[in-house]
Amino acid sequence: MLTRRRVLALAPAVLAQRRLAAQTPSPLRLAVIGNTYHYGSELQIIADRFLVGYAHEGDWRIPNVKVVSMYVESRARFAPGATNRPRGQRPGAPEPQQDTGTLADLSAGRAKEFGFRVYRSIPEALRCGGDRLAVDAVLTVVEQGDYPRSRKGQILYPRYDFFEQCVQVFKEEGRAVPYFNHGSLSFSFHQAQSMVATAERLKFPLLAGSSLPVTWRLPDIDIPIGAQIREAVMVCPFKGMEFDALEAMQCMLERRQGGETGVKAVQLLDGDDVWSAGESGRWSKELLSSALSRSDALLGVTVTDGRPQDPATSGALPQLVKDPAAYCVEYSDGTRATLLVLDGADRDFTFSARVAGHGLIATQFFRSPVPNVNYSAGLTAKIEQMFISRIAPYPVRRTLLTSGILDAAMTSGARLNQRLEPPQLVLSYQPPAESQYART
Repeated sequence: MLTRRRVLALAPAVLAQRRLAAQTPSPLRLAVIGNTYHYGSELQIIADRFLVGYAHEGDWRIPNVKVVSMYVESRARFAPGATNRPRGQRPGAPEPQQDTGTLADLSAGRAKEFGFRVYRSIPEALRCGGDRLAVDAVLTVVEQGDYPRSRKGQILYPRYDFFEQCVQVFKEEGRAVPYFNHGSLSFSFHQAQSMVATAERLKFPLLAGSSLPVTWRLPDIDIPIGAQIREAVMVCPFKGMEFDALEAMQCMLERRQGGETGVKAVQLLDGDDVWSAGESGRWSKELLSSALSRSDALLGVTVTDGRPQDPATSGALPQLVKDPAAYCVEYSDGTRATLLVLDGADRDFTFSARVAGHGLIATQFFRSPVPNVNYSAGLTAKIEQMFISRIAPYPVRRTLLTSGILDAAMTSGARLNQRLEPPQLVLSYQPPAESQYART
């Protein structure tokens, strides 16, 4: 029975709960924009963490963010009455069928479970079906999917197009909100540069990039801020993930003396030219050996009969790697770096640099296995931090530079591996004073 005495006894606890509720800000309203939302897609991996929470720093974190709207391009293509055809589909070709197996669209089920709506256009998602901007932040993930390629071989992901549609809403409303773009800003450096300039002009925080710069490192090691870095080698074990590897390499190299001052030249090498460049000293076999020493997933004889090996010096690489590539980067301050794509020799992302006064500094950028893919939780935490504080934890100009390096390398490849000196890559920024990678 609820007596007067019981009510008086409960009063302090009730008041304390009310004070706590008053001190806790309301969840930010988040619009999620992407192109495909199925099991294992990048959109599913990141968006689901904002829906159910994620493991972070030894705890289970529930973001103070509420997904209120979503736009999924692949779903909108097949919506009743949709007139837009899938990107890259030839006129007159039969309509592709939606996958009803493991790649089935998850957006409708998630919307029903978590109480948000899936809209048929980006402006509708930002306005939640109304006539005013109704969200506090925007998360965009445009990966995978069926898109055409440029003459240089780049997949033409519509990240710039999605960004521009959101910016148009911001301009009409006279108000902009924090914006996260997963992966490279654009396949075009000009478009990427425009995105950064627009965010600066409209004064809204813009964050972009990969999970690798903020995942765990094995070992937990960093390059001291202000160090003199002479040369570096980064290993990318999978074709198609060169941007992620460039981001990881750049988050290390930007800490050198004077901060980032940009790139002087870029050249893409492939085939036997990669091995010839190693023999001539264009890239360091010693640094490659150091980087691979941090790997837990070397292939070759280590897999077939268990023997340890150093593929960098054993002569095994040409047999293991059928389609090698080297992204040779010359920085404006004289630092040299090479990203080696060694698909077939390894399965880990590793890095090594020759640092004055410290010798070789080498580490692995750890990618935890499926299905949890916990390494992306570090990126989710940085996204949430930016949404709430309206301050990017690290500069978007890092991603602008890596987007430009990748674009220049693709241009080099299209020009028979010509060495290029793109003046637009001479751009500067300062790294964060404290590295942002996961340490627990």
